[in-house]
Amino acid sequence: MKLAFSTLGVPGLPLTEVLRLATTHGYHGVELRTHPEEPVHLDLRPAERADVAAEFKASGVELLGLAGYVRVAAPGDDEPVLTELRALLDLARDLGAPFVRVFPGGSPGGAADQSPEEADATAARRLGTAAEYAADLGVRILLETHDSHRTGADAIRILGPVGHRQVGALWDVMHTWLGGEQPSESYAALSPHLGYVQVKDIASADDTTPLALGAGVLPLAECVEVLSRHNWDGWLCWEYEKRWYEAAAPLADLLDAGREHLARLLTESA
Repeated sequence: MKLAFSTLGVPGLPLTEVLRLATTHGYHGVELRTHPEEPVHLDLRPAERADVAAEFKASGVELLGLAGYVRVAAPGDDEPVLTELRALLDLARDLGAPFVRVFPGGSPGGAADQSPEEADATAARRLGTAAEYAADLGVRILLETHDSHRTGADAIRILGPVGHRQVGALWDVMHTWLGGEQPSESYAALSPHLGYVQVKDIASADDTTPLALGAGVLPLAECVEVLSRHNWDGWLCWEYEKRWYEAAAPLADLLDAGREHLARLLTESA
């Protein structure tokens, strides 16, 4: 398996420094958080996009994917959601990223009340519509296990009806665990659709402040074991959510130990 980290752990850091961290600390790839406050975002001009692609190529670091903020199950009209998703796919194509991340984002209540069935149908319809566009660009859309659909069982209610290989799953191990799902259950649900896996660690279900890998309660060893047992050979991406927790330790100080921890889990599960 290849190892990457997300720029959510180094918010706002210039791309040159992000790539330096990856090469210095032995990571094969980087997942770029794609947001207006970050160096890489949807409004980059063509020349800027070319520069980003060239920086990755020169560094030897792979661009794993773009972590966007499209919410495919959100209530409302389809077209604004599809417009944003197409823009994210265009950016991925221009930068050479094979994946884009989207959220479910269904609304559980309030003024824009949705039933789970309505959220499932909305997300499946939008992803099905975007799938052919993604195929034409050679980019795969990954639905993250998150918010309204945090488990593999939740995600499959959307992915199953879509039934298109350009639409897959991003397994966030924290959210499936918080949803009460065992790693073997998550893998069984997501494996036909799995793009890559986000790993992280936290102190408890009530305290999701990011910790060094192996220092918390998430079942990382079990996740790696089930992936290895099924000969899955994709990406493990460390999503250290420093952006939301200012008091968390700097990611740069943890990268070596994090890589070593994942390498040890991979060796033990081989």
